[in-house]
This record gives sequence, C-alpha cells and structure tokens, in this order.
Amino acid sequence: MGFIRWLRALGYGCLALVLAALSPADFARAGDAAGPAAPGGGGEVLTIYEGLSIATEENRILKIASRETDMAGQDTIIARSRMLPKVDASLDETFLANQPGAHFGSFQALTAEKSSLSYEVAVRQTLYDFGANRYSYDASLNSLEAQRLNVELLRNRVALDFVIAYLDLLEAEKKIDVADKEVQRLQSHLVDAKSFYEEGVITKNDLLEAQVRLSDARQRLLTARNGRDIAESRINSIMARPLRTPVRVEDVREISPVRVELEEAWRTAEEERLELQILNRELRVAELDEARSRAGYLPEFFARGAYTYTENRYQLHEDNWSLLLGVSLNVFSGGSVKAEVQKARYRQERLGELRAKLIDDIRVEVETSYLDSENATEKVAVTKDAVSQADENLRIHRIRYEEGVGTATDVLDAVTLLRIAETNYDSALYDLKRARARLMFAMGIDLLSAYAQ
Repeated sequence: MGFIRWLRALGYGCLALVLAALSPADFARAGDAAGPAAPGGGGEVLTIYEGLSIATEENRILKIASRETDMAGQDTIIARSRMLPKVDASLDETFLANQPGAHFGSFQALTAEKSSLSYEVAVRQTLYDFGANRYSYDASLNSLEAQRLNVELLRNRVALDFVIAYLDLLEAEKKIDVADKEVQRLQSHLVDAKSFYEEGVITKNDLLEAQVRLSDARQRLLTARNGRDIAESRINSIMARPLRTPVRVEDVREISPVRVELEEAWRTAEEERLELQILNRELRVAELDEARSRAGYLPEFFARGAYTYTENRYQLHEDNWSLLLGVSLNVFSGGSVKAEVQKARYRQERLGELRAKLIDDIRVEVETSYLDSENATEKVAVTKDAVSQADENLRIHRIRYEEGVGTATDVLDAVTLLRIAETNYDSALYDLKRARARLMFAMGIDLLSAYAQ
C-alpha cells in the first residue's frame, strides 16, 4: 500500500503543475462551464433589519390597508358634518304662459309677473337629537382607530413573513453549502476509487457505486440551488420588488430568547396582541350604534333660518327673512329602528364570542411557538455534537479505506451520514430562529423593533 500512496502523491503533484500553468481566464471559463455562480452573488448585502424596513413600507398589502384607513378617516368627517349647520342655496327662474291675477268682484288685479327670478339661502341646525349624531361621530372615531390598529397588525404580519422568508433563504444557502461539500467529498473519493480500480485493488461495483452516489449528490445540489431561487423570489415579492432581483443576505444575529414562562407569555399576549385591541374597538362601535339607533325613537329639535327673494313688483316686499323652530319625530318606519337596535345587539354578542375564541386561538398559538422554541433549542444542542461526530467518523473511514482495511461503502455511507448531520443541524438552528420569531409575534412584540440593529 506504500507504493500506492507514492503513486497518488505523484499524481497530485502532476495535477498541481497543470493547475499552475492555467491562467485566471481558464479558471473563469471552467467556472462558467461548471454551473451557476455562488448564491446571492452581486449587489449589496441586505440585512434583516434593512429588509424589514423596506417590507413594512413598500408591501402592497400594507398600501391597500393604508387606503382603507384613509377612507375611514373620511367617514369621521362625514359623521362630524351632521353636527354642523347645513347651508343650502337655490336659484331659479320662472316662466308662465299666463300672468297671474285675481278677481275682486268686477275688478281684476295682477298678482305676479309672467317671468320672475327667485333665490333662497337657508341654514338648518339640529339643536338636540338625544345624542344620535354624537354617537355616530364617536363610532366613526373608534372605527378609524380600529383600522389604524389593523394596519399595525398587518405590518407586524408582513414583518413575520419577511423574517421567515429571510431565514428560509439563509437555510437554503446552507443547504447549497452542505450539498456542495458532499459533491466535493464524493469527487475526492471517486478519484481514489478510480486509482484503486486501475490498480486492481477494488472491483467495478465499488467504482460504479461511487459514480452513482456522486450523481445523486449533484442532483441534490441542483435542487438546493432551485430552492434558493424560490426563497429569493419570495423575499422580493414581500418587498414589492422584481422577483429576479439578486438578494445577498447575512446570517441573523442571535436575538436574546424570550425568557418567560408559558403563563406569563399568555398574559403578555392578551395585553399586547393588536387583534384583541381591534375587537375592543369594534365592540365599542357596536355599543355606540345601538345607542344611535335607540335615539331614532326620540324626536329631533332643529332651527331653520332663511333669506328669500322673489322678483315680483306686485308684492309689498320682494325679499324676506324667516326663522323656523321645529321638532320632527319618526312615528312609524316599518320597524326599521327596532331592527337596527336588535342588529347592534346581535353584533355585540357576536363580537363577544369572537373575542373569546380569539383568546383561545392566541393561547394555542403562543403555546405552539413556545414549545417549538424549546424543542428546537434541544435539537440544536444534539445535532451540533452529531456534526463533529460524523466528521470524525468520515475521517476514520477514509484512513481505513486508504490503508486497505475499510470498504468503499463505508466511506460513502460516512459521507452521507455527515451530510445528514450537517443538514439536521442547519435545519434545527433555523427552526429555532423561526420559532423565536413566531413566539415574539404571538406575544404581540413588534418584530421591526426586535430586529433593529
């Protein structure tokens, strides 16, 4: 076997001389022929905080929700206008076929002209309506606040989606790295296998097995690169950028874990989750709607002042001022007022049940994220040791194979085992980071602030 090692050393020396003779352009052409460039090549590095800042400003879902907030703001103006004076103006010209007149016995007198101009300016103000307009205005303010809270909720959901996508992209790059290392290890083994086969040390089956394993590893590398492209497109979609925009990412710094007991996490979520605050606002809106509908049973007191001008030289005064103090009462509306009151009550009952269900859902979400985080923490510790053990296992089997006391299958299995160990470790690590992000979201923590540098 010493002679075999000498031949291998001679072969590596010849390979080194060939590589030294190649120019940088030769390497570039070889790299182009080998396949796509390294993942995320080109462009500036996008940190997770920078990406979050872009996503929470440019995301299309948030822009849609912002327009809904703008519409809710206009609803408050509409509701407030009902408490302000209403000013009406009118202008008209009258043309008659016959000039108006009147009989006074045998005497006839004209009373108006055949054509006349008239106009009026009137102001109407509700004096007291038992709070109906005020209830409508307060309800619109609560609806506006609920919509603003909904935008903040959507912003945090977009932030969570971006964090998950960012971590998925990082994990995809780790998978590429693991797959590439496996290819390199198998290529190295194939070189040894070919040398041994030519020397008659191993059989054709051992050589074929190495070639098949290498082909399989190259397919996994292609799949990993495709997975990175998909993860990259998802990030660009969240940030409202062209899907094929190159994205380079850096590993996420370790965020201090949320060290709370499960009961405390539940209490924090019930205090901080925006969904519950939104429901509280909607409950208040339903209460105000019921009060407004009840006011429909009661009268409305109002005042109306007007200035009127009618062109008519036969009248003593062509213009006049008027003041009207009145009261209006809806005597019968076909049961619509009663139905509106009952509808508001049903809505309150529905929102109450919805709030109770939401609390249950939030508690389940918090518990799931909490347990996922605990489970992932344990997995990281276990799989980290497995990587070093698998690496040592491969080293030992390679030495045994080179010394002629081990088999090719042992080496190939060791390469596969190391790839599985590295994949499991990376998966556990990013599962932990995703679980922590989901736990923070479940507790109502603002993710943009949490990931701020």
